[in-house]
Amino acid sequence: MEIKNLVSQYDPENQFDVLVNTYKQIEFAWSNNFDVSIFKNKKFNSITVTGLGGSAISGDLMQNFLQNELDIPYFVNRNYSLPAYINSDSLLIASSYSGNTEETLEVLNQAIEKKCNIICVTTGGKMFEIAVKNNIPIVTMQKGFQPRYSLGLSFFSLLKILQEIGIIQDQTGTVHKITKLVKEMGSLYSIDENYLFTLAQRMIGFVPIIYSVNDVTNAIGNRFKCQLNENSKIHAFCNNYPELNHNEIVGWETVVNSNFNSIVLSIEDLSYHPQIKKRFSISNNLIKEKNVEIIALESKYETFKERVFDLIYLTDWISYYLAILRGKDPSEIDNIHLLKQKLVE
Repeated sequence: MEIKNLVSQYDPENQFDVLVNTYKQIEFAWSNNFDVSIFKNKKFNSITVTGLGGSAISGDLMQNFLQNELDIPYFVNRNYSLPAYINSDSLLIASSYSGNTEETLEVLNQAIEKKCNIICVTTGGKMFEIAVKNNIPIVTMQKGFQPRYSLGLSFFSLLKILQEIGIIQDQTGTVHKITKLVKEMGSLYSIDENYLFTLAQRMIGFVPIIYSVNDVTNAIGNRFKCQLNENSKIHAFCNNYPELNHNEIVGWETVVNSNFNSIVLSIEDLSYHPQIKKRFSISNNLIKEKNVEIIALESKYETFKERVFDLIYLTDWISYYLAILRGKDPSEIDNIHLLKQKLVE
């Protein structure tokens, strides 16, 4: 089956090329010049990233990516309300690709009233106008992408902000490695009958259940779940070790796969705690007894940060291929547009 024929038939906005060229987003974000010098080496009591959807997932991914490098509390906010702990000593990074996300704008206005330290990350919209009016530093991203297809922009813009204000050490070497791997993998993942395309074929007709690990790969699992929802137009579910061993594992006791047509995608990494690896093994054996297929997704790159982005990138491709294999437009999000229309009526 030729991929280009499916792309021409089901991908009118050509997200295929967007995925192939994700490395260019990283290059743009890392070379982008912006001024956040007023916050350089300032001591904050916390960092909060506020946003929804594709904008918020960058904040989640940063928690995995940096793991133990952050020495102050870091939180991702997905709501209309500013967390009560935020004050004039807190840093709020408001992220909205469109600049018009209503929840994020409401939080931004609350933060202005509380005289928080604020940085806005956007392409324009109302957020840009509010930031200009209130002299708030703005990190401007490239326009023309759907938010979920602009992770290279939003994530590496956030990473550079944290570097520029002195929260983390210089990440340039790591970013160059990630850019190189994404460029190389984009070439590999876009050829006919590549292994991610074949994997997506195996997933057709099944409900994906994604298992990752709290504080290590949970953002990857959640991103994969959301990409399967939006791109592939299917339900998918995710949970994390070790928490799922305290509840969800019991649900497998009564599974009959003819009634619950599921497939498990196990996000694995060599950095996991030995007991976590053991939990994977024991749980997988229990699941296999129910004749449920388990597909392990694991990166072989040397550093953890490279492996994180490799896993993010390959799962994005899987969700894309599952969409076009199912005859679905990987750009269309009609229910989201309908919801936003109803909210303003």
